[in-house]
Order: sequence, then structure tokens, then C-alpha cells
Amino acid sequence: MMNQQGQGQGQGMQKNTLYVGGLAEEVNESILHAAFIPFGEIKDVKTPLDQATQKHRSFGFVTFLEREDASSAMDNMDGAELYGRVLTVNYALPEKIKGGEQGWAAQPIWADADTWFERQQMEEEMQRLQAEHKASIEAAEELHRKKLADEREGEKEDDPMAKAEAEVLQQNQSS
Repeated sequence: MMNQQGQGQGQGMQKNTLYVGGLAEEVNESILHAAFIPFGEIKDVKTPLDQATQKHRSFGFVTFLEREDASSAMDNMDGAELYGRVLTVNYALPEKIKGGEQGWAAQPIWADADTWFERQQMEEEMQRLQAEHKASIEAAEELHRKKLADEREGEKEDDPMAKAEAEVLQQNQSS
């Protein structure tokens, strides 16, 4: 068990990248992303396209930020069904991902996949930021309203009539 750390990336396994096989034709990168996001933060999703048909080759790769997440995704999703097809989920082999010169990694279609994914991420990030921004504005407005209410409460205390009444009350109590 001790030497597991040392192996990691060098030993032919990318422990945070999963190979997902058996994808139905309808499954695209965003569906794949949605299917695996419950297990943890995803760094990248790729479904390499067949140059001839421009369709994916019924497999893809999901890269998690954390190895533990990839591991639990593999445990849960291997043999699971997605769009009526049973998935095969394993750790991806680096040569499958990299593909070398002769592999599909060298093909320009990957650049498209990247920009699509980055666009998705940027849109999600924007929506998240807008939501946070909105929440912080609402929180600020709430604070502002409370502050005004407190100031109004405070004004009552400075009201000379109220003070006089309070003094009379105190005198009555002390006599």
C-alpha cells in the first residue's frame, strides 16, 4: 500500500482521467459532463470525433480535479446505464489520451472540443458570478434596510418628548 503514491502518473495510468466506453450516439460532452459531475469537480470532458462521420466513436474521457472523485465515479458509473447503453468506465491509459502523432489527439477537432468546453465553463462561471453578485447586492440592500430601521429606532430615543416622558416615569417610580 505504501508505494502507491510513487506510481501515479508515470505508471501508465492517469488516475484522475476516466475512459468512458459504450456511449450512445446522442451523448455529447455536456451530457457526459452532467452524468459525472455528481462525483466531483470535472476539469475536462472529451468525446473524440470520427473525422469521417463527425460523430464520436462511442467513447469519451472525463478528467476530474481529484483522484478520489475519479475513483468513486468509476466505482459508481462502471456498468451504469446512460441513454439505454451500459457504460464501461476505467482509468484512462495515457497513450489513449495522448494518442501520439498517429492518434486522434493530433487532429484539429480537439481544438473545437476545448473551446466548446471552455465556453461552457465560462458561461457557467459567468452565471455563478452573476448569481453571487446578485446575492451580495441583495445582502447589502438587506443590511442597508436594517441600518435605516435601526436609525429610525435610534431617532425615537433622541426624541425630546420621549425623553421627557421617560424622566417623568422614572420620577413616578422613585417617589
